[in-house]
Amino acid sequence: MVDRLVNSELNTRRIASVESCFGSSGVPLAIPGRVLVGEGVLTKMCRKRPKSRQFFLFNDILVYGNIVIGKKKYNKQHIMPLEEVSLESIADNQQYHNGWYIRTTTKSFVVYAATSTEKQEWMAHINKCVEDLLRKSGKKPVENHAAVWVPDAEASICMHCKKTQFTFVQRRHHCRNCGAVVCAACSTKKFLLPQQSNKAQRVCDGCYERLRFATVSGVDADVDADLDADASLRSGNNSKLNGDSSNDDDTDEDTASPPADAQHDEPRFYGDNSTLSSAHDDSTTMERGTRYGKQLTLEAGKKDEQRKQQELEQQRELRKRTEFKARPNPFK
Repeated sequence: MVDRLVNSELNTRRIASVESCFGSSGVPLAIPGRVLVGEGVLTKMCRKRPKSRQFFLFNDILVYGNIVIGKKKYNKQHIMPLEEVSLESIADNQQYHNGWYIRTTTKSFVVYAATSTEKQEWMAHINKCVEDLLRKSGKKPVENHAAVWVPDAEASICMHCKKTQFTFVQRRHHCRNCGAVVCAACSTKKFLLPQQSNKAQRVCDGCYERLRFATVSGVDADVDADLDADASLRSGNNSKLNGDSSNDDDTDEDTASPPADAQHDEPRFYGDNSTLSSAHDDSTTMERGTRYGKQLTLEAGKKDEQRKQQELEQQRELRKRTEFKARPNPFK
């Protein structure tokens, strides 16, 4: 799909542009054989709230960052090796649509696209890159992934003891093994999770016991932890699954998500996309034409409103001058 772009000057310029947008906050991305496959904005479910993030899909990595100035400047660059990436679609609910999991060994989270077509395009391109990469390297897909964190807003009480209510004093904590929101009393211990860090991580009491037993007996505790976590999370509603396995980019200092009426830029994918989007070509063309027509109508309306406003200002100024001239001179 992207082989013909490997040594092209166009691909080199695209990657250089991405590096320039990240500036000193990012790392060099241009290496031999690397191709920029696509780019676009997705809504990432962070610990506190959903936020817009700029994503760049390469043929070997997935890069994303915070949007400082749209299409011009990004920061807090994150790089995910595609060899570790696994995707899973999420069913729509009343609040969120067009979402899917992005899972790796160190970080997992949920993203949402603006339309179902964009979701299909993103997932198809990512999966194709992962398949091509694994086939060329001869490696097997990664089976153990980091848990997706439950967002803070989805847990008012501890998900372990079901008693402690969270307040400004009683803080929330996330189990790094299952992603559940727990209180301090239910997460007093740490355990080494080699796939996530070389330092011991905070885990809930339930995961600690399972992990400790697995270490002694040699039983794989990841499967049990995943099953228990899924059961706990799904006991409420599936919006509780919409989180992030870490809060390293969930800060309030970055730019907020754009307003609902902001114009949406569709993602761009490079290379041969005929096998991925041929079924949507007609509908996409029609949709883009409709959007363009609405945009022209909106711009024409704005210009007409500006013209009317200018005419009113001119009439007011003329009226003021006429009234001033009509006033009697008190000094005569």
